[in-house]
Amino acid sequence: WGCCCGLDSIPGLGTSKREWKPLEDRSCTDIPWLLLFILFCIGMGFICGFSVATGAAARLVSGYDSYGNICGQKNAKLEAIPNSGMDHTHRKYVFFLDPCNLDLINRKIKSVALCVAACPRQELKTLSDVQKFAEINGSALCSYSLKPSEYTTSSKAPVLCPKLPVPASAPIPFFHRCAPVNISCYAKFAEALITFVSDNSVLHRLISGVMTSKEIILGLCLLSLVLSMILMVIIRYISRILVWILTILVILGSLGGTGVLWWLYAKQRKSPKEAVIPEQLQIAEDNLRALLIYAIAATVFTVILFLIMLVMRKRVALTIALFHVAGKVFIHLPLLVFQPFWTFFALVLFWVYWIMTLLFLGTTGSAVQNDQGFVEFRVSGPLQYMWWYHVVGLIWISEFILACQQMTVAGAVVTYYFTRDKRNLPFAPILASVNRLIRYHLGTVAKGSFIITLVKIPRMILMYIHSQLKGKENACARCVLKSCICCLWCLEKCLNYLNQNAYTATAINSTNFCTSAKDAFVILVENALRVAAINTVGDFMLFLGKVLIVCSTGLAGIMLLNYQQDYTVWVLPLIIVCLFAFLVAHCFLSIYEMVVDVLFLCFAIDTKYNDGSPGREFYMDKVLMEFVENSRKAMKEAGKGGVADAREYKLFPVTPSSAYFGINS
Repeated sequence: WGCCCGLDSIPGLGTSKREWKPLEDRSCTDIPWLLLFILFCIGMGFICGFSVATGAAARLVSGYDSYGNICGQKNAKLEAIPNSGMDHTHRKYVFFLDPCNLDLINRKIKSVALCVAACPRQELKTLSDVQKFAEINGSALCSYSLKPSEYTTSSKAPVLCPKLPVPASAPIPFFHRCAPVNISCYAKFAEALITFVSDNSVLHRLISGVMTSKEIILGLCLLSLVLSMILMVIIRYISRILVWILTILVILGSLGGTGVLWWLYAKQRKSPKEAVIPEQLQIAEDNLRALLIYAIAATVFTVILFLIMLVMRKRVALTIALFHVAGKVFIHLPLLVFQPFWTFFALVLFWVYWIMTLLFLGTTGSAVQNDQGFVEFRVSGPLQYMWWYHVVGLIWISEFILACQQMTVAGAVVTYYFTRDKRNLPFAPILASVNRLIRYHLGTVAKGSFIITLVKIPRMILMYIHSQLKGKENACARCVLKSCICCLWCLEKCLNYLNQNAYTATAINSTNFCTSAKDAFVILVENALRVAAINTVGDFMLFLGKVLIVCSTGLAGIMLLNYQQDYTVWVLPLIIVCLFAFLVAHCFLSIYEMVVDVLFLCFAIDTKYNDGSPGREFYMDKVLMEFVENSRKAMKEAGKGGVADAREYKLFPVTPSSAYFGINS
């Protein structure tokens, strides 16, 4: 830390002592990093502006044919390229002669592209149908050099016309491409991505199951969102008994879910299978096999869950006090519940911009004729490496947005904790925290997110190398790669946790990132056992909340999808629903976890630098005071009973501040 803060600020190496002045002094932090981040964002804007200025936006939105002509407008002649410079004012859609011929490596369709007046809404089985479509709709689907009257007579028609049968297609909104309506075309593309599926018919059945159950999937995803919101509201009012409610509900939910799965498996296994067509019989066998796997997995999970809860039962009480105070925070700061929405909305906006710019980059550059005589647009010189810059921007700015959420939550909770009279809280502490973030601490957030980016990029590169060398590298190389990936992942998680506490220290004392990180690190090391207890028990309780939402959504999905078992393989739909439910629950409950972590750091700082004497009064809530007093009493009683029991309570040792609680040391 000496390179960042100076040796005199490190305990044991200097004489200075940190003076904590919560919410008193505000100053701008890490301004150079803010300027660097602004310059980086200007570079991201330059990439987008360059691609738009070179015509990439028009080529992306309107589309272009294989000869460089943009559909829906007049085009200039390209030198040495036949069929270029055509007037496509009335041909507004891009049509591919073989739309299902997908090149996974180069990420493009290996097919001749033409500009047409209309997409074929119905399947065309013969060249006569193609000719009739051209005569009726005025949309020629064969090469420009072939007239519609020659579709059925010319010997070149099989080469210059689309591959038969021509699938029914519809234009993609806003992008003027004719895309096949039948999902089977995209199933072939997925076969190239999913290598573990040896039987392609299985993949087709899985994808058809998703498409058949799409309404149920959407409904269940909405249910998981509603359940997460309800759980957040419940946490606010019953935090004191929440731990026990969650424990009981998870026990009942896991037992009930496991029992239902075994019941459905036994029911379907005994059901008669006479007079069933082969396709339905195969679907029934797939569902039966999936039910058996689900039932076994649920049984193992339930047993492991029970064992963990049995081991941690004595430490449950340690979490109740922090949960209760966190519940009070949500009562005073109700806008915290909606924080995931704003973060998700900001991330979606940025990701849409990033994807659009990436697509622009794919169509920018100068027209170049490839080996087949068709036109491709390529960027030459140093500008061809712009997409590397763009990828780094994706990681850094995404981490920056997430860090802004952490700083906003930390600022709001710090304001709550260090305001003695809660009636004097700002009208909207969240908005006040956002205001402080924008005015003072964007540089700190930029620096913290950049550190995470520096760790994440090498890990992603190693993961890419591992995926490319899969099956080719020897055992030693595979072990080294996986070890490096695992170490970088652990380092990233540790830095994320340290960054979050650094943001809290910045919100308290308005110090720069390095100083805040050092201060937070010292506090965490001094309270290592407390940190271990809170992260173990608290995170486990929140994990139980996530499990409850996933189990509830999954159970509803099993009951609903069970009615479609005769014609739908619902393995993949159920997996999609459960993954989405866990993601939604994680987004909401991570805010609660963040609040608990911020409260703990505030509590640790409060007990370290205040002793209850006049002028050094505590800021903490009465519930925390009662909890420390009860812990000390329990430790005394446990000490009389034995060392093993006393260890359970030594995780929260009493500080010299016991005079404030009226306790004699």
